[in-house]
Amino acid sequence: MTDLQQMTGAQVLVRALEYYSVETVFGVAGESYLAVLDAFYDSDIRFITNRQEGCACFMAEAYAKLTGKTGVCFVTRGPGATNGAIGVHTAKQDSTPLVYFIGQVARDQEGREAFQEIDYRDMFKPPISKAVFHLEHADDVGRVVAEAFTISQTGRKGPVVVSLPEDMLCDMTQNVDIQPASTAVKRDLEQDQMDQMKDVLSKAQKPVAILGGSGWTPDIIAKFEAYAQAHSLPVVASFRRQDLFNNEHPCYVGELGTGPNPQLVSAIKDEADVVLAINTRLSEITSQGYTLFDIPKPRQKLIHVYPDQAELDKVYTPHAALHMTPTDFAAQLDLLSRTYDFGDWCNTLRSTYENWTSFHNSDGGFDVDMDLIFKHIREHVPEDTVFTTDAGNFSGWAQRYLRYGDGNRLLAPTSGAMGYGAPAAISASLTAPDQTVIGLMGDGGFMMCGQSLATAMMYQARPILIVFNNSIYGTIRMHQERDYPGRVVATHLHNPDFVKLAESYGAQAFKVTKTQDFYPAFEQALKSETLCLIEVQNLPEQITTTRKMSEL
Repeated sequence: MTDLQQMTGAQVLVRALEYYSVETVFGVAGESYLAVLDAFYDSDIRFITNRQEGCACFMAEAYAKLTGKTGVCFVTRGPGATNGAIGVHTAKQDSTPLVYFIGQVARDQEGREAFQEIDYRDMFKPPISKAVFHLEHADDVGRVVAEAFTISQTGRKGPVVVSLPEDMLCDMTQNVDIQPASTAVKRDLEQDQMDQMKDVLSKAQKPVAILGGSGWTPDIIAKFEAYAQAHSLPVVASFRRQDLFNNEHPCYVGELGTGPNPQLVSAIKDEADVVLAINTRLSEITSQGYTLFDIPKPRQKLIHVYPDQAELDKVYTPHAALHMTPTDFAAQLDLLSRTYDFGDWCNTLRSTYENWTSFHNSDGGFDVDMDLIFKHIREHVPEDTVFTTDAGNFSGWAQRYLRYGDGNRLLAPTSGAMGYGAPAAISASLTAPDQTVIGLMGDGGFMMCGQSLATAMMYQARPILIVFNNSIYGTIRMHQERDYPGRVVATHLHNPDFVKLAESYGAQAFKVTKTQDFYPAFEQALKSETLCLIEVQNLPEQITTTRKMSEL
């Protein structure tokens, strides 16, 4: 390439995405970045167009979770940017690498509240994102894209926002070379930290490891599974991270989400003497409303391993704080090995997990029994199934009963965002077309992003979407009935016929009104060559895995 070659800012942007091996981007077309859309015409990058920006950003975030790569989303200014903000917030809370490109008004119109203008440097400034860039000059496109990808993947992974003035995208530049992203500096444990950790673990009687966050790979997980097995170390998954450790492994003892095993919570809170927290922020849900550990100094000896220094000692004062990524920590595991074994303690916790996740004969008298539905799902899915879940009470069954092996994946928003399940499942199906993808969602969440069925059919995605329809906002109704009994407001829902809705898009669909109807519907869905939706009409009375609505 000669120094005289010129490109538009938009062309350099797409060239940069190609340089970083981006294969798929998600978005909604907008006039503010028409020049970028034109540049995509000459690229092999696949642009998955959506019908709403929130769905698009959810898809990009789910893609990043599934692949470990940085997700990419394009939206237009104003309404587009605000619609997609839910995905940015999810990426931040879930520590998911994402670059969110926003078309912006022309530079000579900035600061006048021009049509659809928002100052994104103010709107998306940390903590909702990791960083915000406003590209004033086409000469800077390559450098800024490199910085955005670097920041999204280093330290605590997360979203980066890039604002693109539409006239800048048409400017010509000779600065067309793309800069490589910076390589994260490997952080080795200091010898005194190693000695301190060995000493703590060698004296422990009832330790527990808690795994969370992003940035794990199959190799890292396998190393930690081997380390845990060598020492019979009990391992717990943080909220919606059950796929970080093989649930069939003898050292896996459960998860700390909403509605966790009360025996596990009690054991960690009252009996554990050492907690090895790896790559988890120990946030509100995982810490059970910040009650699992004393603040600021836990009763247990807390060894906190995390890739972002700002998160260490943020809520809890650890016995030892290790500023490391999961990759760097896994490389040190051999140095931590010593002759210690926690077999009796681990076996006890494993037994409570087995009992908690076992299915018992239901006596609820429900036409559609959620326990039996999830029993069937667990027993009949392929080993490499990808699950996505939305927010809502239905997810309590998924968190309690579904198990994840080495080939399974779970894509779920720790942000608690409704509407995630369907677009995430569609994204996963497009990304891993040879795997079974099952999206779990309530009727409330599905209706927030149900229009993403159009995207699925357009690009021939074929996930199985299971919509649990109880015609209420279940979680809110549950809390409403508990705190303000008999005073129900705003939690009733009026729904369409979900089967007819799905069929109108060209999908296959089934309605389940009795438990036994689910079994043949699910069997056909597993064989389907197109998207398949199963509407499960369950009663509001069966509100959680342990309680009926009338018992609140």
